Amino acid sequence: MCRVSADRVREDRVVGDWDRRFVAVRDAFAALLGDERPPDPRPLPGTTDELPGGATAGTGAVAETGASLAVWHRGRPVLDLYGGWRDSARTREWSPDTLVNVYSVGKPVAALCVLLLVEQGRIGLDDPVARHWPGFRAEATVRHVLSHTAGLPVFPVPRPERDLDNWALLTGDLAAAEPLWAPGTVAAEHALTYGHLLGELVRRVDGRTIGRFLADEIAGPWRLDLHFGLAPIDQARCADLGYGDPDWPVTILGTPGSLRARALGNPAGCLDLAVLNGARWRGAEVPAVNLHATAAGLARLYAGLLAGGELDGVRLFGADLVAEATRAQFTGADLLLERPVRWTLGMQVEEDGSWGMGGIGGSAAWADPVRDYTFAYATRHLAGFDRVEHLVDVLHTCLDG
Repeated sequence: MCRVSADRVREDRVVGDWDRRFVAVRDAFAALLGDERPPDPRPLPGTTDELPGGATAGTGAVAETGASLAVWHRGRPVLDLYGGWRDSARTREWSPDTLVNVYSVGKPVAALCVLLLVEQGRIGLDDPVARHWPGFRAEATVRHVLSHTAGLPVFPVPRPERDLDNWALLTGDLAAAEPLWAPGTVAAEHALTYGHLLGELVRRVDGRTIGRFLADEIAGPWRLDLHFGLAPIDQARCADLGYGDPDWPVTILGTPGSLRARALGNPAGCLDLAVLNGARWRGAEVPAVNLHATAAGLARLYAGLLAGGELDGVRLFGADLVAEATRAQFTGADLLLERPVRWTLGMQVEEDGSWGMGGIGGSAAWADPVRDYTFAYATRHLAGFDRVEHLVDVLHTCLDG
């Protein structure tokens, strides 16, 4: 791959490596960071106005303030770019190891921790959750939890922001909760509860927290810069999140009293910059929404999955389990997202065969088995998905040309 020259860095603040075939994608990324508006984006193939993983695009083109972009094609990295700033004051430049909170892009990572226990024979997909978590009330299976059909999309007890990092309290609430629907009958994205359900399963079966398990069993062996619960030394690498629009946290919640508003708003704080950019949030494990990652780490993760569970000679998952984990487990309406979905065991699969997840705010990561690539975008600028839509449109032109 080519490395950008020092003169080019000063011109457009984009740093990194790219294969010459994909220079148009590099230039599109540079345009975003240079405050040049891309043309109105076209929908991704097979997704109407949605990204792989089900995140819905915003309206109008959005310029970027700081982000990283990574793509693998045919089993090798072809783009590894970053640029912009880590803070709103533009005093700290983005670096190759800058971490950023990517919201629901982390849900598949949490799912993979449980799936690794399945691979190791320590838990079964159709085991009742209560078999491993005594006192768990809902008659849900591990598969139900992984596929967002456990009937527990909302923490049942209203909790203030100070309880966001109270793991025992929140998992206790979930264990005692009556599901909103019979498990397995209805899909509703478990917006905040997903990570606590999976994380407590990991803790009950293995003894480690999900953050420690991820570090030891997946991120370490595959050399992935992905984290639940950051140590102080890693918190120093974080980019601060910022709103693309001051009304963003209100519009994201949707209609007051709706399932979406109830799910994202309890405990309070997960849309509040004062919380998100603080040491307490970054050090906590809120696995549904607070994975801190680089785009390079996410694209590398999906490259290992796209290769059938092996990366650089290190096999973590069998090909059969990867196939099961990436096929549709539920097809139909999602009551929280209020649209049709195809939930896999931790991701969404689209009509074009791609599988992955987008996060509110604009970060996204997925694999496309048809075109044989993986894509990851990690941003601090909380807005719609126009940036990703545009970059993928250019990427597909490069791949299909």
